[in-house]
Amino acid sequence: MNPIFAMWSGPRNLSTAMMRAWENRPDSRVWDEPFYAAYLARTGLEHPMRKAIITHHEADPAQVIRACTTPYTGGVFYQKHMTHHLLPDYPLDWLAQLSHCFLLRDPHEVLLSYAQKREQVTLEDIGLPQQLRLYRWVKAHVDAEPLVVDAKDFLQQPEAWLRLMCQRLQIPFYPAMLNWPAGPRNSDGIWASHWYDSVWQSTGFGSWRERRGELDATTQAVYQQAEPLYRELRAVRTHLPPG
Repeated sequence: MNPIFAMWSGPRNLSTAMMRAWENRPDSRVWDEPFYAAYLARTGLEHPMRKAIITHHEADPAQVIRACTTPYTGGVFYQKHMTHHLLPDYPLDWLAQLSHCFLLRDPHEVLLSYAQKREQVTLEDIGLPQQLRLYRWVKAHVDAEPLVVDAKDFLQQPEAWLRLMCQRLQIPFYPAMLNWPAGPRNSDGIWASHWYDSVWQSTGFGSWRERRGELDATTQAVYQQAEPLYRELRAVRTHLPPG
């Protein structure tokens, strides 16, 4: 079996470190944010490196979907998805061919991090409404109990969580998933030079530490919208088995 594993998160949410872990397996291929170019091309939003992203990556969502549903012949096909990149008019039926995990992070921490990279941020930018929508669809049509993992929980026991993910996919766990060489990867999206500075310096998952700081009035308003959505998803999060 060659599983296709989709990890759905918002930005600034452990997602790139998670991609590193899966790429460090001997049997995996990873894909960094498959729909990013299509998202920018369709919405016209101004993101850092917008032109380069659209030029260097596939911007036709139909082609992206076709590629996302084509298994990797060498083993696991791991896809790092941003939930907000999957626009509301895109079809969802292809998701039935994938296994899914939803990666959460407290939106207060997300916003503190995200605001350092972009001056303006909206609720849709951090992907929580889209994540809840996708979770509900997957739960109804693909998996009654999809994995829902909070980044705080994960960082307290990364090996146990990775083992659980591998168990769900019916594949072996490799200790190599816990550590990786520092630096960029050929698999990184062209946007990596703007966003991945801390990941390029990493060699593994760090310990969880509360991110402290104050949000400005605009970002605080976004947090007030995001917090109930996060709370709803956190209420259905997966728990590690005892022991």
